[in-house]
Amino acid sequence: MRIGILAGEPSGDRLAAGLIEAIRRRVPQAQFYGMAGPRMVAAGCTQRFSIEQLSVVGFVEVLRQYPRLRRLRADVVQSFLDDPPDVFVGVDVPDFVLEVETRLRAAGIRTAHLVSPTVWAWRPGRVTTVARAVDLLLCIFPFEPAYYAGLDLRCAFVGHPLADEFPLEPDRAAQRSALGIADDARVLALLPGSRMQELRLCTRSFLETAQRVQAQDPSLRVLCAPLDARAEAFIEAERARWTPQLALELHTGASRELLCAADAALITSGTTTVEALLAKCPSVVAYRMSWASYLIARLLVRTPFIAMANIIAGRELFPEFVQGAMRPEAMAQALQAWLGNAARGDALRATCGALHAEMRCGAADRAAEALLELAAAPAAAGN
Repeated sequence: MRIGILAGEPSGDRLAAGLIEAIRRRVPQAQFYGMAGPRMVAAGCTQRFSIEQLSVVGFVEVLRQYPRLRRLRADVVQSFLDDPPDVFVGVDVPDFVLEVETRLRAAGIRTAHLVSPTVWAWRPGRVTTVARAVDLLLCIFPFEPAYYAGLDLRCAFVGHPLADEFPLEPDRAAQRSALGIADDARVLALLPGSRMQELRLCTRSFLETAQRVQAQDPSLRVLCAPLDARAEAFIEAERARWTPQLALELHTGASRELLCAADAALITSGTTTVEALLAKCPSVVAYRMSWASYLIARLLVRTPFIAMANIIAGRELFPEFVQGAMRPEAMAQALQAWLGNAARGDALRATCGALHAEMRCGAADRAAEALLELAAAPAAAGN
């Protein structure tokens, strides 16, 4: 069995790698190829395109890169048409991959998509686009299938893969021991983004916020988890430039470990907020994009929150600071409110634990079973 697969960012790389491993447990001889990141490659996927080629954030930034992205999408489509898989699965990045799926499905290739587009937040009309593009939609949140009711589309809730990877009761002591942190130390984690574009827009404010908090408590350990060596070098350069007095410890690639070990965290919006929920880590969410992209988002987005953790909860679990509100003095005050109120932190952890239990249902295995069933079925009518 040959499976084409496409992911376009680090979170998708992680989800796709888990799916590959789950399918391989059932079909050891399965072959995977497509647009992959390092985790997918480690799981056994042949990388024909790199996820770095899709590392663009923001409406205006995408428009600037549109000619290149359009050529890339054409190359991806042609690659799969020249060497068709038994089934193709796109992971997230809907604005890029839905067109790929549509063209492959029109050519008779069975298609699936893992992670519903956020039709509940903006552009609800995309439900019909999804129904044209894929035979199977795998949703990671329980409220999503209802948005596709009445469409000629098989839609299944599989659970959130990250909820299976995080233990329901994080072993904080073990994580601290692995990171060389004493049990009684106070720890602040910084996660300023996984893309360089995010780092350029957010890192300085994150560092200045941490410096304010550490100035109030010089014993506070501030730990940051860059995604890779490039991000590490950038963050260290920003620290030296803007906050040379900040005692900052870098633990590259250890974002989950830091969230499980920390007393509080300052994080960017995105998958990291779900990880913070699953780690039961009291957090503050901050995000900045170009002003043009922000104004467009204000016109289009219909949810009251930017953090996925808050959307899941239906209320503000983590305080949010967006764009102009992303001021170090305000964010430092919000972090100190977490660090100075143990009862509030305990209440948050109880809420996060209940949400975690709802989302934890063997997502990768359920997605693998659904994909293998699709691969074995006759091609859908109209393909």
